[in-house]
Amino acid sequence: MTEALLAGIVLLGGCVQWLTGMGFALVAVPALVLLLGPADGVVLANCAAGAISVVGLAGGWRRVRPAAMVPLCLAAACTVPAGAWMTRQLPRPLLLVVMGGLVTAAVLLVMRGARVPALRGGKGAVTAGALGGFMNAAAGVGGPPVSLYALNAGWTVRDFVPNAQFYGVAVNAFSIAANGTPRLTGPQWAVAVAALALGALTGHTITDRIPEHRARHLVLLLSLAGGATAITKGLWGMGAA
Repeated sequence: MTEALLAGIVLLGGCVQWLTGMGFALVAVPALVLLLGPADGVVLANCAAGAISVVGLAGGWRRVRPAAMVPLCLAAACTVPAGAWMTRQLPRPLLLVVMGGLVTAAVLLVMRGARVPALRGGKGAVTAGALGGFMNAAAGVGGPPVSLYALNAGWTVRDFVPNAQFYGVAVNAFSIAANGTPRLTGPQWAVAVAALALGALTGHTITDRIPEHRARHLVLLLSLAGGATAITKGLWGMGAA
């Protein structure tokens, strides 16, 4: 049962990540955390999102903007340890609430298309990178601050995707180094790898058939549902303790 649920979650996340550039965590982390626990769920999301980012970047690395990505990634490297520390210190119910809250808040900000002066220019890159690094290590959701930075910088989707993939490679590598690898059984690893590959292949196949705005709305709705579920589960656990 666990393997079947794991396969479905990773497959969906892999498909979404390929379609949007950095949607795996928003869709999959709440479900992975409920299935595997906060620590293993977050690190598996880091591994999966990082792997797909590597594959996606292979075809778009020429459009990466080093002037923006270098400060983003350096700032993320500085805050990843704090996020990893928080994941290890908080009780599981409270961590579920925190993770669900981060996912929900991030999605709502992206849905609003928030214009944030602090996320513009060089200082904005550092701010977005620092927030993304902390959130990625703590909850596996480092993408929304970068999405907001790109929005405030006026990037097109064509510009955003390869740069998001570059950031995804870096920030997930930092997070895995800080948190370690997920403690999965052999069958769980096999299922996760196969589902991730199938999800990426599915995303690649349908990427030109689904309008961008529809894919984006679906990702955001699934993310909100997952965030709310994690918050509810955490609050239930805190009440039962």
